[in-house]
Amino acid sequence: MRTSEQAVRPVPPRAVRIDLRKWPGYVAAAWGSLFAIPSFVWATGSTFGARSTVSPSLVKLAHDRVPWFLAVLVVTGFLKLFGALVGIGLTRPRGTRISRHLVFCGGVAAGLLTWHGGLFVVHGVLVEAGAVSVEPELAGLTGWYLWLWGPWFVVGGLAFAGATALYVRRRGDRRRLRRHGVWGALGALVLSVATTVAGIG
Repeated sequence: MRTSEQAVRPVPPRAVRIDLRKWPGYVAAAWGSLFAIPSFVWATGSTFGARSTVSPSLVKLAHDRVPWFLAVLVVTGFLKLFGALVGIGLTRPRGTRISRHLVFCGGVAAGLLTWHGGLFVVHGVLVEAGAVSVEPELAGLTGWYLWLWGPWFVVGGLAFAGATALYVRRRGDRRRLRRHGVWGALGALVLSVATTVAGIG
């Protein structure tokens, strides 16, 4: 027999459960959203935060409002926002076709960002060690690329890699999805190496 005190006792709320397997996707989404902001700000012609952290030639293009460069900034801004959507997408189950596209895009982002950031870090270390020299006007930027931009890109790449890998593990068609992710990462890596060798990456 329940007493009146037991009858009116409030039911404690359920504990909020956080699925730790999804946090890399949320980190990737946050990374893309935050990184889109500078692209759109600089696309307006503002050089806020860029003068001391970005190559002077790029700062001049933004300051002079060169049309093609502003278009590049807008496009990259939207690509970063698209990356944020991919990150969110990798936290939830999707249909087979959408899953393949998500895993492919996750692989592309992981390969591209990790490689790009790794280049910044390696180059910065070589410059700081005196093994590589840079032009005097770029010397002050080495630390920014070594300690800010390089690690920032690497963190984004690892977030997309982790989100993609965990997404594949939760699926039944792992082998096919894994193949899409690998092709995406390899494609991004080949493109990055090609542009670096050509001097445009």
